[in-house]
Order: sequence, then C-alpha cells, then structure tokens
Amino acid sequence: MQRFVLTGAPGAGKTAIIRQLELDDFSIVEEAATDVIALAQAQGIPEPWTHAAFIDSITALQKQRQIRAADETVIQFHDRSVICTAALADYLGHPRSDALARELKRIETEAIFAKRVFFIQNLGFIAPTDARRISFEDALRFERLHEETYRSLGFEIVPVAPATLADRVDAIKRCVGSV
Repeated sequence: MQRFVLTGAPGAGKTAIIRQLELDDFSIVEEAATDVIALAQAQGIPEPWTHAAFIDSITALQKQRQIRAADETVIQFHDRSVICTAALADYLGHPRSDALARELKRIETEAIFAKRVFFIQNLGFIAPTDARRISFEDALRFERLHEETYRSLGFEIVPVAPATLADRVDAIKRCVGSV
C-alpha cells in the first residue's frame, strides 16, 4: 500500500481535493484536527487549541484513523498527518509531547507514508470557519512551517499549484500513476 499525504495551508483546498479523490474511488483518511476542534467546541470549549491536551488528542485520532484504514488498497490519501500535527504544535507554541514524539517515530520506523507529500498551495485568500480562525498572513507562515517540518523529516514536497479542482486532482493522479 502507498499512503500519500496532502498538506498545506489552512483553506488551500485540501478537503475539496480529498472529497474528489474519494468520489474517484480512492481510499482516503480524514483530517483529525478539525474534528477534534468541532467536538471540543460542541462540549463548550471555544478555543481548544489553547489547551495542552489538544495536540495529543489530534495525534491519537490520527493514529486511530490510520490504523483503522490499513487495508489492501493500493493507493490511499491522507488529509494531513502527524507531521502536520508537529508543525501545528510548533506554530501554537506547544511542546512536542511524548505521545507526539512516539507517533512521529512510529510512522518513520514503519515507513507509513510515501516520501512524496502533496503540498496543496494556498489560493491567495482564506475563508474563516469555526475551526479555521487564522488570518491569511498567519496561514502563509503556517504553510512555510509545514513545508519546513516535512523537509526536515526527509520528505519530498510535490507542489500542487492553485488551479481548478479537476486540474489539481489530475496532477495528483498523474504523480501517483493513476491516470
């Protein structure tokens, strides 16, 4: 199985690309942070990212989803990964916890993800949501931090430039040899 990660700035279009890949019959694994935020907000915690346990909650859900999705599918796409969670911890000023360090080590030791990471480039703007409360300038800083984090861990960045959804999806499919 080849597991590919889609990453990039908040609001860059990752979710739309993942949805289209899913409709095109690829196995996908959902992003965890947005779901952790939504659940916490439903429980009355308005800004869960300010809590120390936030990073570990994302890490645990990502690991659970990755393990549960281990099947015989030839190609699988992940909307973010624990490496994104490490970049998020750095961005928020949270220390990289023991749980996060263990999960980073596990994915490296087990070679969970392909070394080519699809870096979905920003669209030149950002649309705020309940979970996405970030300015465009901060999103660009976060984007750079993601790229640096992946590169520092030995991953190759495959840029996916702003374009139509169909063109972005086709570029990814061509890269994995599925067109």
